[in-house]
Amino acid sequence: MSTTSGPSSSITMQAQWRKWLIGRALPLWSDAGFDSSCHLYHERLGWDASPVPMKQLRLMVQARQVATYCRAAIDGFYDRSAQAVRCLDEIERLYRHCDGAPGWIFSLASDGRPASRVRDLYAHAFILFAYAWAYKLTAETRYRTIARETMDEIHTIFAAGNGGFRDSLPPADSLRRQNPHMHMLEACLTLSETTGDAFYLNQARPLVSLALERFIDARSGMVREFFDAEWVAALPPGRNRAEPGHLFEWSWLLHEYSRLSGCTGAESMRIAAAADRLFASGVTAGCHPGTGLAFDAVTEDGIVIEHSTRIWPQTELMRLLGRKQAHDGVEATSMLPQISGLFFERYAPDHLAGGWIDRLDQQLRPMVDHMPASSLYHIYGAGREMMTRAPEARQWNASPQSRQANVETFISTP
Repeated sequence: MSTTSGPSSSITMQAQWRKWLIGRALPLWSDAGFDSSCHLYHERLGWDASPVPMKQLRLMVQARQVATYCRAAIDGFYDRSAQAVRCLDEIERLYRHCDGAPGWIFSLASDGRPASRVRDLYAHAFILFAYAWAYKLTAETRYRTIARETMDEIHTIFAAGNGGFRDSLPPADSLRRQNPHMHMLEACLTLSETTGDAFYLNQARPLVSLALERFIDARSGMVREFFDAEWVAALPPGRNRAEPGHLFEWSWLLHEYSRLSGCTGAESMRIAAAADRLFASGVTAGCHPGTGLAFDAVTEDGIVIEHSTRIWPQTELMRLLGRKQAHDGVEATSMLPQISGLFFERYAPDHLAGGWIDRLDQQLRPMVDHMPASSLYHIYGAGREMMTRAPEARQWNASPQSRQANVETFISTP
């Protein structure tokens, strides 16, 4: 078995990320990945970068792409902001109140009519996220107004009596999930920072409390995914699903909340301890010890239940490692360069020219036959850390031969 050689020791991670993300990935998804006839982004591309026809275009995907391209323009990396803002205006026209009811529909059919009129909390969180970055980019008062109106509608549509929100209306099942609440926290923190409105920080506070009191398992320090109507874990202890990628996302967001809220004393210590424990649990129980790749799922006791590795948990880990190394003095040179190297060797190989393989099996073979646009949001988050915050890697921690040995260990481990 062979792998593609990594970059030479003279090439930094920053340079590699800049070349790939700015030079290839962002142009790919704003050109081949954008349908100029309807001003919307494609959900998927094939390996040849041709659009994959879809029966539905989800609000979440459109919002993620808009937010990513607004951020890239703000960061000064790549400017297709006019395209993104035009798309956002089209999204508003097509998805918001289009069936005469409050909120945003879940998806659009290929003919431009509603496909699913479900109101989905996860999707609403991302449209808030998109408006936050569009407002930061343009300073258009209308975008700030729509975000606030959407937030008010969220409280009406998804109201729940015992903390947090309902997942969807109508509900898909009786479960409640942490994931949409995590992205609601992300949206509120982003809106707080981009608008300066303390209202959104006040919206974030109960979401942080919900995570600390309900989502995070006190025994293991891991975030459980599914709960009943009263926020009791869906399965008995030791059998509940936890996703390492979400541990890294929550760790990041808890640190962001502390930064933006300016909390001090016991509250600050509690949040910092929870964030650090999430990171530690994710690395020790959620990542393969040889490659460092994050598994898709484990139990809250650290038993691996999905040995596959999607691209987004790797990027969430890299984003967190980059910040920890830059700000906390954590020595991440042994883990960060290796995962970054595997990202380009396995998930984003050169022949895809800015595209990616979303999921690999235990043998590190592709489990998909297309490239999903939804991954770009995660990838950009990691990439901007690599390009702006992570200190230069003097050289790869391991030679290509050593990394190959780690890959073979990963494949042979049950």
